[in-house]
Amino acid sequence: MPVDAGDVAPSFSALADGGRRVSLEDFRGKTVVLYFFPRADTAG
Repeated sequence: MPVDAGDVAPSFSALADGGRRVSLEDFRGKTVVLYFFPRADTAG
């Protein structure tokens, strides 16, 4: 689902470092920066 600047982010959850599950709602009212990078030893 594409998101444009200024759109409200869709709800989601993901595994954090250490295996703990976090959701976007855990950070309500805070600035959130997502950084995606390829896993080690992959062609990405």
